[in-house]
Amino acid sequence: MKRITLLLPLLLTLGNAPGATTVSVDITGLRNKTGLVHVCMTAKASVYPKGCDSDPQRRVATIKASDAGSLVINDVAPGRYAIVLLHDENGNKKMDMKFILPKEGFGFSRDAPLRMGPPSFNATAFDVVAGKPVRMTMKVRYL
Repeated sequence: MKRITLLLPLLLTLGNAPGATTVSVDITGLRNKTGLVHVCMTAKASVYPKGCDSDPQRRVATIKASDAGSLVINDVAPGRYAIVLLHDENGNKKMDMKFILPKEGFGFSRDAPLRMGPPSFNATAFDVVAGKPVRMTMKVRYL
C-alpha cells in the first residue's frame, strides 16, 4: 500500500509539463464564417512559418470559422514560440493560392507585419513563462 501512495503523485503529474500553462488566441477580422481556422504553434525558427507542420513538437488547434472568437492551446511548456494562422475557407487544410498570392486569410502571432513575404520567427515570437497564461489577439488578413 505504501508503494502505491508514493507513486500516485507521480502518476498524476505525467503528461503535464512542469510549469505548463495556456496560450489563448482571440481571432479577429474573419471575412466570413465559412470553413475552418487552423493555428500551428512552434518553437523551431527553422520551420516557421511554412513548415510548422513538419515540427513533431508543434501544437495545433482547429475550430470552425463559425465558432471562431477565442482558441486555447493547453499544457504549453515554457519557451519561445510563434504561431501561424490559416482561415481555411474550403476546408482542404492548405493555403490556396492565386498565382503567388494567398486566396485565404492568414495571421501571425504578435500581429507581425508583412514585408515582401511572411514575417520571421523573431518578429512573431513570444515567451511562455511557467504558470503564467498568455493571451493574444491575432488579426486575420486577406490579400
